[in-house]
Amino acid sequence: MEASLPEEVLQPLLNASDSSSSLEDCLQFLLETSRTDSGRSDLASKAILPCILRLLQLLPYPSSRHYLNFSLKVLRNLCAGEISNQNAFVDHNGSALVSDLLVSAIEDFETVRFGLQVLANVVVFGEKRQRDVWFRFFPERFLGIAKIRRRETTDPLCMVLYTCFDGSSEIASELCSNEGLSIIAETVRTSSSVGSVEDYWLKLLVSRLCVEGDCLPELFSKLYKFEDETFTLEQAFLLRMVSDIANERIKEVSIPKDATCFILGLFKQVVGVFDFVLGERSELPTGSTIIDVMGYSLVIIRDACAGGSLEELKNAEKDSGGDTVELMLSSGLIELLLDLLRKLEPPTTIKKALSQSPTSSSSSKPCPYRGFRRDIVSVIGNCAYRRRKVQDEIRERDGLFLMLQQCVTDDDNPFLREWGLWCVRNLLEGNQENQEVVAELELQGSGDVPQLREIGLKVEIDPKTNRPKLVNDT
Repeated sequence: MEASLPEEVLQPLLNASDSSSSLEDCLQFLLETSRTDSGRSDLASKAILPCILRLLQLLPYPSSRHYLNFSLKVLRNLCAGEISNQNAFVDHNGSALVSDLLVSAIEDFETVRFGLQVLANVVVFGEKRQRDVWFRFFPERFLGIAKIRRRETTDPLCMVLYTCFDGSSEIASELCSNEGLSIIAETVRTSSSVGSVEDYWLKLLVSRLCVEGDCLPELFSKLYKFEDETFTLEQAFLLRMVSDIANERIKEVSIPKDATCFILGLFKQVVGVFDFVLGERSELPTGSTIIDVMGYSLVIIRDACAGGSLEELKNAEKDSGGDTVELMLSSGLIELLLDLLRKLEPPTTIKKALSQSPTSSSSSKPCPYRGFRRDIVSVIGNCAYRRRKVQDEIRERDGLFLMLQQCVTDDDNPFLREWGLWCVRNLLEGNQENQEVVAELELQGSGDVPQLREIGLKVEIDPKTNRPKLVNDT
């Protein structure tokens, strides 16, 4: 191998390693030396990086795969935080050389992984270096790499994409384009098949594009495989990731209105075609695509409706366009959720109290997944928080008694009781009409187990009107 290399390439490497032995020993020395800041700085002063790039250009793939991978690992270390090496990589056409190598080795995930790690270290700081890499790889090279169904390549690819996206508004615009989202769609497909929703760099990308940005509808549509499919596993996976992000960052970001309305549309679509008798009775993810799309859509809606501060609510009322919750409410969200609750069989506590059979009647349906009822109640509770319109609508739709029935334990819905109490509290707060209706139900004993005392209320008879009323239980 050494005999086939020009002396102007090989000799500086041998000199830097104080070695007159093999190329492999030389590269091993450089790899170890470049692991430290001082080592990288010393090798930068000796202009070793251009020689390594020249090796990439001269060594053929796949016959020299071993040396090429060694060279990529040395390059990766040299560019780790050493700006002079990063600049030398750009100045000596490193992006083009790595690009050509990865095209040749596109089916070799290990070589591709090492190449991506080089790029990740090059683009970590500096828009000039980010643009250089982006120009060489976007979109065809990135798309080809994204189609490699290996977690080892997806993670560094997403790191490169995110770093470039985060560092340049122009690159961010291109990543949000049709071509850019096609690349992201392929990374989602890969992560769905071999990764997880916790893949760090992909999760950051999805957060910026679909939770903070407005790319969710288009990215979701790119994950279709066949036109006659209702939904795909990849779409359910994307919604699960968005759901996790929205829940983790519930105090930090608000999902854009268009994206939230899109999610509501998905939920309505599933509810319209789903046969509730076929429920999985397990927690999300259930493994059923249609149930997972329905469940994660509902959870995203819950978190989107997790009301902001009082100031935000006041600003929303002043905004003629309304906030996210107002848009969903105007689309019939409350009516839909109440209708779904009425179709479900009663919670287990109420069934036992009524001495019902454990099997549902022909007119009632089981929850499609464990926690479905709880999630419906949580959405209603969040929507009702200091929103008089929602409080009144539920009363006018005879929903107060129904919501009182949710303040119980249920085997298929963990934390239903807690969410039910939260919901009833929000329905009664500052609403005299709702309080009077619930007080009459409680006094008549027809509220089953409303547990009013646990939200700080009790029923008393008003001596002036001789009517029941709810008062604070001190």
